[in-house]
Amino acid sequence: MNRKKAFYATYIKRPQDILLSTIALLLLSPILIIVAFLVRIKLGGPVLFVQERPGLNEKIFKMYKFRTMTDERDANGELLSDSIRLTSFGKFLRSTSLDELPELWNIVRGDMAIVGPRPLLVQYLTLYDEQQRRRHDVKPGLTGLAQVNGRNALSWESKFNLDVKYVDQIEFARDWNIIFLTIKKVFIREGINSNNSVTIEPYSGNSNESVRL
Repeated sequence: MNRKKAFYATYIKRPQDILLSTIALLLLSPILIIVAFLVRIKLGGPVLFVQERPGLNEKIFKMYKFRTMTDERDANGELLSDSIRLTSFGKFLRSTSLDELPELWNIVRGDMAIVGPRPLLVQYLTLYDEQQRRRHDVKPGLTGLAQVNGRNALSWESKFNLDVKYVDQIEFARDWNIIFLTIKKVFIREGINSNNSVTIEPYSGNSNESVRL
């Protein structure tokens, strides 16, 4: 990384993230309140879905999202399948990325950045090779290079390659290009979240490169 890029990554990126995420939380606070109210009414409590994810240097943190599924269970007390618990309202939250808004608080806290590799499940940590593990050399992002380059059509291998490419090329112009592309894709509901599947298929390691996001 050259001196100019290193200066941005070291001194500019974090203050910029704090400023932008704080402004976003203030401007979007009415939407956050409305969504929280609707989630409570339509899906029940708790309003937030909290899950541990690996962050910078694989340090585990709690990531916050609006819940998109009900808590319906069968006669034995077991949760019903995702396809049953994901309602049309939950699909709407995902397709518009409204369920991701609480992650702005993760950014303010310092767990995440606005742009970076998306935080994946903790159980995947043991499946990465050394190259893929480099995605944890930076803070995970609300959005990233893979998310604006066809997330739902990418193989896991392609996604990880884009994650590592971002790690090696952190630039002011690249970050803002990703931010603007993300906003565009959210408005046209393209690529950021899938409307066609309930949950993404799990990553099973390098031996299965055909798994899709």
